[in-house]
Amino acid sequence: MLRKFHRLPESKWLLVAVALAVAGANAATSPAYPPTKKGDVVEEIHGQKIADPYRWLEELDSPETKEWIEAQNKVTFGFLEQIPSRKAIQDRLTKLWNFERFGIPFKEGGKYFYSHNSGLQNQNVIYVADSLTAEPRVLMNPNEWSADGTVALSGWSVTRDGKYVAYGKSSGGSDWVEYFVKDIATGKDLDDQIKWVKFSGASWMKDGSGFFYSRYDEPKGNELSSVNYFQKLFFHKVGTPQAEDVLIYERPDKKEWGFGGSVTEDGRFLIISNWEGTERKNRILYKDLSQPDGKVVELLMEFDAQYDFIGNDGTTFYFYTDLNAPRGRLIAIDVTHPARSEWKELIPQAAETLRSVGYVGGRFIAEYLKDAHSQVKVFDTKGQFVREVEFPGLGSAGGFGGKPDDPETFYSFTSFSTPATIYRYDVQTGASEVYKKPKVDFNPDLYESKQVFYQSKDGTRVPMFITHRKGIQLDGNNATYLYGYGGFNIPITPSFSIANLVWMEMGGVFAVANLRGGGEYGKEWHDAGRLKNKQNVFDDFIAAADWLIANQYTKPAKLAIGGGSNGGLLVGACMTQRPDLFGAALPQVGVMDMLRFHKFTIGWAWVSDYGSPDDPEMFNVLRAYSPLHSLKPGVSYPATLITTGDHDDRVVPAHSFKFAAALQEAQKGEAPVLIRIETRAGHGAGKPTQMIIEEVADRWAFLTRVLDMKLPEQFQ
Repeated sequence: MLRKFHRLPESKWLLVAVALAVAGANAATSPAYPPTKKGDVVEEIHGQKIADPYRWLEELDSPETKEWIEAQNKVTFGFLEQIPSRKAIQDRLTKLWNFERFGIPFKEGGKYFYSHNSGLQNQNVIYVADSLTAEPRVLMNPNEWSADGTVALSGWSVTRDGKYVAYGKSSGGSDWVEYFVKDIATGKDLDDQIKWVKFSGASWMKDGSGFFYSRYDEPKGNELSSVNYFQKLFFHKVGTPQAEDVLIYERPDKKEWGFGGSVTEDGRFLIISNWEGTERKNRILYKDLSQPDGKVVELLMEFDAQYDFIGNDGTTFYFYTDLNAPRGRLIAIDVTHPARSEWKELIPQAAETLRSVGYVGGRFIAEYLKDAHSQVKVFDTKGQFVREVEFPGLGSAGGFGGKPDDPETFYSFTSFSTPATIYRYDVQTGASEVYKKPKVDFNPDLYESKQVFYQSKDGTRVPMFITHRKGIQLDGNNATYLYGYGGFNIPITPSFSIANLVWMEMGGVFAVANLRGGGEYGKEWHDAGRLKNKQNVFDDFIAAADWLIANQYTKPAKLAIGGGSNGGLLVGACMTQRPDLFGAALPQVGVMDMLRFHKFTIGWAWVSDYGSPDDPEMFNVLRAYSPLHSLKPGVSYPATLITTGDHDDRVVPAHSFKFAAALQEAQKGEAPVLIRIETRAGHGAGKPTQMIIEEVADRWAFLTRVLDMKLPEQFQ
C-alpha cells in the first residue's frame, strides 16, 4: 500500500485569501474560496489507487486545519451577512422559539421529576416536585455550568428512594460524558466523579448504594477522533473513587462489544445488553444481585435478533424481539427454563410495526407505527387486547414509562402543527388528560399536512408527509425543503418544529420522505436500505423529488434537500448522483467519506448498516456512492451549505471538511459552495438554543438567496 502524505506548510496565504474571498462574497453569487492545499496522499486499496488530497484536514488539532476552518468561516459568514432577510428570519425564529417546553415526568421516591425550558434557555432545567400539584424546585440548571451554554446534561438517573441523582455532563457537543452524584434534598454534589463514559447511562441498585455504568479506557490519542473499542461494564459505590469501581463484565477478546447494564424494578437482577455495531441485534446476559457471588449468566447469545428487556415477574423476563417477526412481538422467558421451546409469545406480530413496549400498572403498553405515525395499544399481562389509546390526529406519541404497580403514566403527543403536549394517562381507565400544553404564537389552522404515497425506482411504495400553509398554488414555483434520513432502523415521524414553521411562514413547503433503511416498517424495511441495498435509499429520495416536481409543488430550481448525519450522507449521495434535480443542498454533519468512516471514534459500528471498506465486495459498493469520491470536476452542482461542528466526535468533521474542499474545487458555474463550522459544537445533542437558532437562520437565509424566494413582507 502506497502512503504519501505532504503536510501543509506554514504560510500566510490564508490571510490574503480571506480578504479576497470576503470581497468576492459581497459582490457575486459565488464567492472566491480560500485556496485549499492539495496533498499527495494515494492509497492502494483492493488493487485500486485512491487519491485523498485533503487527508491533512483529518488532523483536527493542526494549525493548518484551524487556519482553514477560520478562513472558510470568514467566507461563509461574509456571504450570509449580505442576505437582507437573515436578521428578520433570526428574529422570527427567536420570537417563536420563546415558548415553554416540558419533558415527560417520571416518579421516584414519591417525587416527580421533569425537564422544563422557559423558552430561550440554552439548556433545559431539571425540576423536582413532591406531587403533580406541588410547587416544583430546581434540581439542576445546566445553564449555570458554562457561560455559552455548551456544557449540557447528558443522562440522569434517580435512586428508588429519591435521595440521589447520578447525572452526566458533556462539553462542547462531545459524546464523552462525566458522571457526578447529587444529593437531591440538599442540592449538593458529592465527591463522586466518573470519567470516560460514552454510550451509557447509569442504573442504580435498588438500595441506592451505587450504580452500574459502562466506560472506555482513557484515549491515548485525540479524544475527539480516536477509535472507541473495548467498552467495559462497572459498578460504582457512592462515596468511593472511580479507581475502586468494580469491573462487572468485559470481553477483551471482543473489542467491538459494548454493554448496557440495567437493574430490574424488583432490584433482583442486573440485565446486561451486549451490542455490537448499530444493527438492531444484541445479546442478553444477567446477574442475580441477590447472590453475593452471583456469576454473569449468558441467556441469549446467538446475536440473531433484537431483544429489549421490558420487565420481569420474578424469574419470568419479558422481551420485545423481532426474532421471526420483522415487525416485532412480545415474548416471555422463564430463566429457570430458558430453552427456546419453553418461550411464550404474549403479543404476536401485527400488521403495524411494534417499536417499543412499556410495563406499567399491570399492563403492557405497546407503541406501534402505522404508515410512519403512532398507534398505541394496551394489553393485559396475558397478551389480551384491552384498548387503543386515542390521539387527536396523525402524529407521534412517546413515553408510557413507569413501574409495574404504577396507576399512571405520562406521554407526549406531537404533529407537524402541534407542539409536544404532555398527557397523564390512567392505566386502568384509559383516560388521558392534558398535563402540560405549550402555547406557541402561531395559528395551526393556517397550515395543512397530508400523507402521500409514491413509487420508487423499483416500484416500492414509499410514504411522504407534506406540510405547508393552506391555499398555496400548485404551479411548480414553491420553494420546497425535502428532508430525509433512511438508515439505522430509525423512523422519521411527524413532529413540531419552530424551524420548519418559520420555513412555511416564509412561503416554503416542507416534505419528509420515509425512506427505506429507516424503521417505519420494521426490519425488512431497514434491510431493504442497507449494505448492498443502500442505493435504494437514494433512489427513494430522488423519486420523492420527482413526485414533488411532477405534482407541481416545485421545480428543480426551487427544490432544496436536507438531512443530518446519515441524512447528510443521503444529501451528499443524491446531489452527486442527480445534480440537475436540486437547486440547493444542506448536508448537516454528514458521513461523506465512505472509505474511511470506520477509522474514527465509533464509526466502525456503522459497518452493520454500510458494510466495511475492508471487504473488497463492499468496497466497490461504498465507493460507487461515497459523496467525496463521486464528485466530478466541471459539473454544476446545486448551491450547497455544509454544516458541521468542530467537536463532533460521532461523525468527525473531517468528513465535511474534505467534502467541502473537493466540492469547491469541482464546482462549475456560480452556485456557491460554503461550509459553516460551529465551534464548541458536536453532532447536535446538547447544542445551546441560541446556537441552534443562529444555524437555522443561516440555513433558511441561504435558501432565500439561492432559490430566489419571494418572501412575505415580514421577512423582507
